[in-house]
Amino acid sequence: MQSTDLGNKESGKIWHRKPSPATRDGIIVNIIHNTSDYHPKVLRFLNVAFDGTGDCLIAGDHQGNIYVFDLYGNRIMNFNIEDSLHFICLSTVTYFAYSPPSVANLYQFPCLLSLDSILTLTARPPDSWENRHLQAFLSPSALQPQVYFTKELVSWMRGHESSVFSISVHASGKYAITTSSDTAQLWDLDTFQRKRKLNIRQSVGIQKVFFLPLSNTILSCFKDNSIFAWECDTLFCKYQLPAPPESSSILYKVFAVTRDGRILAAGGKSNHLHLWCLEARQLFRIIQMPTKVRAIRHLEFLPDSFDAGSNQVLGVLSQDGIMRFINIQTCKLLFEIGSLDEGISSSVISPHGRYIACIMENGSLNIYSVQALTQEINKPPLPLVKVIEDLPKKKLSSSDLKMKVTSGRVQQPAKPRGSKIQTRILKQDLTGDFESKKNELPDGLNKKRLQILLKGYGEYPTKYRMFIWRSLLQLPENHTAFSSLIDKGTHVTFLNLQKKYPIKSRKLLRVLQRTLSALAHWSVIFSDTPYLPLLAFPFVKLFQNNQLICFEVIATLIINWCQHWFEYFPNPPINILSMIENVLAFHDKGLLQHFIDHDITSQLYAWPLLETVFSEVLTREEWLKLFDNIFSNHPSFLLMTVVAYNICSRVPLLNCNLKDDFETVEDMQAEVDQQRVEDEAWYQKQELLRKAEETRREMLLQEEEKIIQQRQRLAAVKRELQVKEMHLQDAARRRFLKLQQDQQEMELRRLDDEIGRKVYMRDREIAATARDLEMRQLELESQKRLYEKNLTENQAAVAKEMRADADAYRRKVDLEEHMFHKLIEAGETQSQKTQKVIKENLAKAEQACLNTDWQIQSLHKQKCDDLQRNKCYQEVAKLLRENRRKEIEILNAMVEQEAKKWKEAEGKEFCLRSAKKASALSDASRKWFLKQEINAAVEHAENPCHKEEPRFQNEQEDASCLPRTSHLNDSSEMHPSTQISLNRRAVEWDTTEQNLIQKVRNLRQRLTAQARHRCQTPHLLAA
Repeated sequence: MQSTDLGNKESGKIWHRKPSPATRDGIIVNIIHNTSDYHPKVLRFLNVAFDGTGDCLIAGDHQGNIYVFDLYGNRIMNFNIEDSLHFICLSTVTYFAYSPPSVANLYQFPCLLSLDSILTLTARPPDSWENRHLQAFLSPSALQPQVYFTKELVSWMRGHESSVFSISVHASGKYAITTSSDTAQLWDLDTFQRKRKLNIRQSVGIQKVFFLPLSNTILSCFKDNSIFAWECDTLFCKYQLPAPPESSSILYKVFAVTRDGRILAAGGKSNHLHLWCLEARQLFRIIQMPTKVRAIRHLEFLPDSFDAGSNQVLGVLSQDGIMRFINIQTCKLLFEIGSLDEGISSSVISPHGRYIACIMENGSLNIYSVQALTQEINKPPLPLVKVIEDLPKKKLSSSDLKMKVTSGRVQQPAKPRGSKIQTRILKQDLTGDFESKKNELPDGLNKKRLQILLKGYGEYPTKYRMFIWRSLLQLPENHTAFSSLIDKGTHVTFLNLQKKYPIKSRKLLRVLQRTLSALAHWSVIFSDTPYLPLLAFPFVKLFQNNQLICFEVIATLIINWCQHWFEYFPNPPINILSMIENVLAFHDKGLLQHFIDHDITSQLYAWPLLETVFSEVLTREEWLKLFDNIFSNHPSFLLMTVVAYNICSRVPLLNCNLKDDFETVEDMQAEVDQQRVEDEAWYQKQELLRKAEETRREMLLQEEEKIIQQRQRLAAVKRELQVKEMHLQDAARRRFLKLQQDQQEMELRRLDDEIGRKVYMRDREIAATARDLEMRQLELESQKRLYEKNLTENQAAVAKEMRADADAYRRKVDLEEHMFHKLIEAGETQSQKTQKVIKENLAKAEQACLNTDWQIQSLHKQKCDDLQRNKCYQEVAKLLRENRRKEIEILNAMVEQEAKKWKEAEGKEFCLRSAKKASALSDASRKWFLKQEINAAVEHAENPCHKEEPRFQNEQEDASCLPRTSHLNDSSEMHPSTQISLNRRAVEWDTTEQNLIQKVRNLRQRLTAQARHRCQTPHLLAA
């Protein structure tokens, strides 16, 4: 493997000795770029691209250096950019692509894609290199085509707002598609104007947009795996490919299309490859790569000159830096390049499929030979000629027959003379249908009609001659077999062909050498045929641009018209020459007798014509007319042509008496013909010169008149030029000012967009806060309703319990009244006066007790109400203050209030139990009093006059004790009033709680109104 260091060279050779790539790695040369500065470093290559011929490539490194490599001429050129263009050039080249020639641009031009913008330059290699225009993307929103040698701004193509990362050029070179992450744009390269623009949603990004080869279809691939096909002229959506199956669904990242545009290969972060048939619009094959492959970084089909664009070999570059080439039909791994130690970063294949240029991970550039890599795969077929060796010498018997196998003719074994075999030939009745089928040719031609046309005009039309020859010879056009023969290389016999046959045109010599080598590899006998170059040369010169047709025409000529020439090989074909001699004897015995008298054989007057197929004795036009007739007639027509040529040269041949004269007469005849042609050309040239001289004189007179007119206009033109120059300077200044104004407007629009975005985000935050407040208010409302529901249920339970207690109390009072009525009925028998006094005293005592108890109860009630009201005021004020500070403290206050209520309820429950105990004591006292009165009444009834005074005293004592009993009784009777007070307090607390909740609701409404007012204020400011 050869290695070349570019260093600081401006030009030079790629290799210093002829490369001989090994079959193992196939590397032709390794190119590195080391600087020789004070701190030496390695410059890494980033991108590379081939031109249309496939023999020239361009590579760029990360410092912006561009190198042109001519693989055919073994030359290197540094493509330097002038200082005046440095302001629009980047330091890093990121992409190259060549476009085919178009109507407006007759030269091929590459397109260089970098991170920011587009630049169009013209590369002018030295000497015979073709001029090529170079396009480069330099800014996100502008495409700036430039011309290298004139440094003139051609056009500034605007439209992209983000970086451009891909470009695809139409096969005609008229259109180009530039792609960024958010849009794809179609450009007209004749006018450098944008034709259409493809806009997509922000959520769906563009993966790749490109033209299909040899078609008018645009294929767009998006990041959601959707693939659409568009018509280039109308941009009408032709079809959409269906979604891949879920079992093998991958996100497409890389794509490759065959040269005929029928098969699309897609891959991504997976070891699966999807092959789509674009004609049937369906996924027809899924190829699983080896387990080592986890992601696919690049796909590219390997072109073949003889597969008619239906490429079968696909190159797959995986994440491990190894590029594997597989056959998509047999799914077999053919070969691979790169390794784990020397991984490949990116690669590109030449259009004719001979070279592979790879940028390695270490920054160097490797160029591979596809022929060396496929040498073991494309082995040529076995030769057709095989020789059977003789057996050991012994008596000839039926088993000792010898047979020699040759191509094109089957020979029967030699039989002894004594054995005669009678044969019978059965003739078939040839009908008109068979004859018509025999005359039918491919592509709708008819051999009989072609012969009539040839007989009438003497030749076929020049425009359709090659087409007619291919139909007459019925060439198979077997690309695979011919490719295998070509890949075998130059045959050893024809390595020094130039020394024996010096040809000025190197291309013609190379094509002749390849054709002869293919014939020698096809059949071994051709490597020892000395006259093969003379026979093949006219056809090679005629078909030098189509080597396959040239090879098949020569092979067909040898098989059909020269099939019996090798029966006496390596001697001349004596059988053929004998046939020519017999035909000459039949048509011109005198000439044949003259040849016999001077010992001239057919090897002298016939064989040289057959060896060269008349190419040395006829002009090009005459030779083409001759082979029009040879290919349209029986193969014996060639022999008849040899006899006819000798008969036409009868006069000079009869004048020859020496053998040397006969050898030179053919050359003399050819020289005479050539001289005749040259004389005719000279006369035509003189006539053209005479006409040209007359035309020149007329043009001189016209030019003199024009010069006089131009002299008159010269001063005015100079003044106009000065004025135009001033206008151009003003226009340039105005363009510069307009450019600055546009840039400032773009910056202002960007700032406006940023302000609008921030306002929109703030509005969204305020709206979200308002929604949260509303949700919180709804939650509090639901909690309040829940608390009200629980309070109502508790009040209902307490009211029910109080009603039950009141009913029991009423029953107890009724019982006491009933007992008291019995006591009154028992005391009716007593004295009215005593009874009246007792009743009056008792009534007064009871009234005094009642009045006192009522006053005590009233004062106690007022005191309790004042304490409760003050307490409630303090609690409400406290709750209001806490509500103003924090809304969450309302819940804590409610919890504390609930605990206080429960404590107060427990106190009231204790008071209730004390009242019940006092009521029980009062009941016992009243029962004891009634019992004493009944006993006293019984005793008084028995002794009415005795112990009246003590009784009175007892009554007084009892009366003095009665107030206490009455007090107890009153205290027992105070329980219902206490319950009424408690109920009144509960009602007041409910009213206070409702007022508090209403105030909280009003406070929330005010907060919501203030928040909405703040939300509406930014909109008014923005408006």
